[in-house]
Amino acid sequence: MLFNSYNFLIFFPIVTLIYFLIPHKFRYLWLLASSYYFYMCWNAKYALILLASTVITYVSGRLIDRANNKITDEKKRTRQKKIYVALSVVINLGILFVFKYFDFAIENINRVLSALNIQILNPSFDIVLPVGISFYIFQALGYTIDVYRGNVAVEKNFLKYALFVSFFPQLLAGPIGRAKSILTQINERHDFDSQRVKDGLLLMIWGGFQKIVIADRVVVVVDTIFNNFPEYGGMYIVVGAILFAFQIYCDFSGYSMIAIGAAKVMGFELMENFNCPYFSMSVAEFWRRWHISLSSWFRDYLYIPLGGNRKGKLRKYINIMIVFLVSGLWHGAQWSYVIWGGLNGAFQIIGDRLKGVRDWLVKKLHVNRETASHKIYKIITTFILIDFTWIFFRASSATAALKMVKSIFTTYNPWILFDGSLFELGLGRKEFQFMILSIIILLIADFIKWKGHSVREWVYKQERWFRWAFYIVAILVVLVFGVWGPAFDESSFIYFQF
Repeated sequence: MLFNSYNFLIFFPIVTLIYFLIPHKFRYLWLLASSYYFYMCWNAKYALILLASTVITYVSGRLIDRANNKITDEKKRTRQKKIYVALSVVINLGILFVFKYFDFAIENINRVLSALNIQILNPSFDIVLPVGISFYIFQALGYTIDVYRGNVAVEKNFLKYALFVSFFPQLLAGPIGRAKSILTQINERHDFDSQRVKDGLLLMIWGGFQKIVIADRVVVVVDTIFNNFPEYGGMYIVVGAILFAFQIYCDFSGYSMIAIGAAKVMGFELMENFNCPYFSMSVAEFWRRWHISLSSWFRDYLYIPLGGNRKGKLRKYINIMIVFLVSGLWHGAQWSYVIWGGLNGAFQIIGDRLKGVRDWLVKKLHVNRETASHKIYKIITTFILIDFTWIFFRASSATAALKMVKSIFTTYNPWILFDGSLFELGLGRKEFQFMILSIIILLIADFIKWKGHSVREWVYKQERWFRWAFYIVAILVVLVFGVWGPAFDESSFIYFQF
């Protein structure tokens, strides 16, 4: 069930209405049943995988808790706890490997065997990747690790824990929640609050604008270029890469906004997942603003345990590269994703190594880092670096990405920006121009937020007639200008595949 589907427009109001009508003590049961129904609308049998991960991490948490309470010998207690958390991590990552990385592993083993003239493996194992598996497994593992560390109390009610793992707004593509926050909220009473509901609905409308109006329109041009890159070289690739930067942002941020808004309507607060990422002034800052729930997950559960920045510069750089290579692999079983992750890690390391040189140049050239021109320069430079990596993220393979990069520098055709060629990439002139206008609106909204202001808070301060006019116009824009027509296919969210 997609957030941008008619089914969800029926499902969500019914779930919310019943949630507020039934007694508080039964609400978590209703949300749990609704969440599993939501997931089973994709593929009912894969709910068993969701349940298996839930059971494994729940049992591991209880065993760790029992060790804390029953074993008095500290060394023995620590050893037992490490065994339980290790089993939880290994089994869950094993499930993820089988469904997401098995074919990738066999493919690469076969390449090595072929080079050594050894018989190639041909396993008969044809499976479909369960939607959202990377997200809910990481969320469940975060709980196990937090219980092991003593950062969160063990949840003894299995059904409440199952709701934490499967809560439908965030189940398929995050934000990846933390047990300390969400389990606490599951136990809280959430009464109907009109202001909170209004906040949530506005977030959902904004998310719908990003997804349905922008992303699902941009994807038409992006797919035309990237799927036929031998025909569209040079400046076409540049245009495609720039537009893909906004497609993936609006697609994923749109999902996150709808998820956060839907949860807010029912009284739950999910963590912010995007914070004006394309106004970042360094690659490191970009990753503090982009997919915040995943970035912070890798920081807390991988980067810091590896030593973080506490063991010298070299170890810090190695840890950064490990995190970003793993992040690339998390996104997909393909070498282009690994290269994408590696580039993001390398850019951060290079940026850190060049900090002294930059400081020297700033001093010698008397550059004022607080001027708007200098900040714009840094924002544009960061965007170019990030956008370059997006080519590897979007390409069908690492080979295709390298060919596209080569085409940018070997094919000279800047005139396509002015001769109308861009209007022959799946969108007509008016549709293309409206797409650009929508992206400008997005950037203006992000700029306002980046400057520390809130459009919603501003709207709330206006007269009632203006507020209602704003709400109605916002809804009509999504309904009228959203990509619903027969010329377009209903598009799922990009991050569902991860």
